[in-house]
Amino acid sequence: MNFNGAAPFGAAFFIGVKVFMKKNGATIKQRKQRGEWAELRFMARASEQGLLVSKPWGDTSRYDFIVEHAGKLMRVQVKSTTFRRYRQRSYICTLCATEGQPYTTGQIDFVAAYIIPKNIWFIFPVAAILNYTQLTLSPHMKVSKNGPYQEAWHLMCGGEVPEPAKLATEHWPF
Repeated sequence: MNFNGAAPFGAAFFIGVKVFMKKNGATIKQRKQRGEWAELRFMARASEQGLLVSKPWGDTSRYDFIVEHAGKLMRVQVKSTTFRRYRQRSYICTLCATEGQPYTTGQIDFVAAYIIPKNIWFIFPVAAILNYTQLTLSPHMKVSKNGPYQEAWHLMCGGEVPEPAKLATEHWPF
């Protein structure tokens, strides 16, 4: 076929990808679209960690992805946040399955929570977040309740679950 000197089809695709990836997800106003963008970021990051990622067809699953490592399949729910606590540097991430109910071990195996403005992931086994409907994520703190889960991709690769951080009650009131 003669395209009369036009650029190959793939060139236009790669130019579009380059522009898209420079966009900060925090500027995406529509919540659903921002969530889809965060899911794309998850797929790329999980692949970089050596995990195989599959996306189920449709929106009816409680999980967003199936992740495989060494033949083990895990269900992952991806959450993202841009919401910062008033006058603090911590972020709030909502974790609701349906009708405001927390996730259960029968629904998912992991939650991957993404702080969009900081480009930081928290990887939680579902046992660590049972009965929670929201999380406070404080990547700026050296010691925090959820600190052991920051960038804890090794948990999906069979790594051990970290011990909860021992915190003084005056430092963790929420």
